[in-house]
Amino acid sequence: MNHVKCYQEGYPRPQFVRREWVNLNGEWKFAFGEETDERSALAGELSRKIRVPFSYETKMSGIGDTSSHKTVWYAREISGKSGKRTLVHFEGADYLASVYVNGVKVGSHRGAYARFSFDVTDFLREGKNILAVRCDDDDHPAQVRGKQRWEKENFGCWYVQTTGIWKSVWLEYVDDVCLKSLKITPDITNYSVRFDFSVSKQAKDADVRFDISFRGQLLHSVCMRAQDEYNSVSVLLPSEKLTYQVELWAPCNPALYDVEISVLKEGEVKDFVGSYFGLRDYSVQGDKILLNGRPFYARLLLDQGYWKESGLTPPDEEALAEDIRLCKEMGFNGVRKHQKVEDERFFYYADIMGFTVWCELPSNHWFADEPSERIAQEWLEIVRANYNHPSLVTWVIFNESWGVRNILKDRAQSNLATGLYYLTKSIDTMRPVISNDGWEHAMSDILTLHDYEQDGEKFRRRYETLKKMTEGSSENDQPLPFADGYAYRGQPIMISEFGGTAYVRDESRGWGYGNGVSSEEEFLDRFGSLVGAIDSLNISGFCYTQLTDVQQEVNGLLYEDRTAKIAVEKIAARNRR
Repeated sequence: MNHVKCYQEGYPRPQFVRREWVNLNGEWKFAFGEETDERSALAGELSRKIRVPFSYETKMSGIGDTSSHKTVWYAREISGKSGKRTLVHFEGADYLASVYVNGVKVGSHRGAYARFSFDVTDFLREGKNILAVRCDDDDHPAQVRGKQRWEKENFGCWYVQTTGIWKSVWLEYVDDVCLKSLKITPDITNYSVRFDFSVSKQAKDADVRFDISFRGQLLHSVCMRAQDEYNSVSVLLPSEKLTYQVELWAPCNPALYDVEISVLKEGEVKDFVGSYFGLRDYSVQGDKILLNGRPFYARLLLDQGYWKESGLTPPDEEALAEDIRLCKEMGFNGVRKHQKVEDERFFYYADIMGFTVWCELPSNHWFADEPSERIAQEWLEIVRANYNHPSLVTWVIFNESWGVRNILKDRAQSNLATGLYYLTKSIDTMRPVISNDGWEHAMSDILTLHDYEQDGEKFRRRYETLKKMTEGSSENDQPLPFADGYAYRGQPIMISEFGGTAYVRDESRGWGYGNGVSSEEEFLDRFGSLVGAIDSLNISGFCYTQLTDVQQEVNGLLYEDRTAKIAVEKIAARNRR
């Protein structure tokens, strides 16, 4: 596998890599809220043990209790480093996380799906210190929760909840003078790249150097004075040092450029960050999706990112790369990560393996002013955290009107969807944004439709004309394609959910869409007929449901443990235009 220069195995933030860090995953002390009191918890006196980052509901946590507990506590020892600032990073904790060091509250964060960090230096003592974390979760559907159930038992397509820490926790040691953020925007029209970056207050008037290389060959070194906390610089990539053409990122050629950023004060390097970028453009032009100016046909899989023993948390880093490998072997060129924001290392492996990813906001299921405000805050954190990855090509805000159930007629709900569309566009002008995937679109760059018809010929006839696709068909009970006040503007069209056919040895253990199939050949015939029907339409691609079985939902191409129901090469043979 061709890793980028800054890659470190296990490092949780692959687009912003430093050398001095400590992985805090592993055994922590743990207790449910009803088992302890705050004083004991802050002192680290907890009765259980848990394996972080796996939530207590999973077997890999060492607990495996799937019942709902509203409050959980964690504790472990940490150490600082002399002469350095100590940062503690949480890649994801569900839902309201409060962080304490030596009994003093450092800060809190609301939201399950984005990274948050605290500088804990001023709370540390020499030697060992107690890091304690309280997580409060809620069963109310107003909370951004994705596919996590809010009832006592699984139902429909909602699964066991995830409570507390579920992504990596780690320490990082930095100087007072350091880089705080990095936004990388490629421009293939001018063969250039723009770096927007912020520095610590102490780094104002420091020099920041960018060293850009490609396949080991240094192309550019650009140095500028950080006049303020927020700065930007653009670099043209063609260089007299480049003996070949500038290469663009694509699934068939995932070309990546290495960049090293040094922050210097009075000539001394105070901070050093490794990163990378891909030069690519994924855009909408008329009714076509274009990758680097050429039509791109999306052959996606719906991927909910669940594992049998570990829930939403990947069992290890290799599992992320393996999922991508299996998707590619079955003939798909991307995934729609559904109702989950995946471990950032998944985006990294998609970057280096040449694989496209749609990133989706996990839904809430209740419309009101306060949840809408929280959605906006949580969504902006997600967009900023994953912006730099070239594999990430599309943002999805709502799904099937979840959280905006009356979007068809309620102007407040369609305004929220359109407002979030434009808010996303204010940060990211280079990716398509979908306001409400599946139907009842407000402002969207791609018209996406969901339909679980199981007969390929009926499917083809239902969508054989532009009118049927953009105005809705009377042949089924699907909601209308657009909310009131919105209409088709000539944008690309995709079938972003279909299939979902159940093929299992024991159909009594779960469900799929339509009637299940009982033999390998019957499944392949149905899969091939549905894919063939969509391929015959003049649209921009599809997303098949789904990669794996998930708990009671048994419509995956693979079982939960990633073993194949049908040889992957047979699926690939039917998955061709």
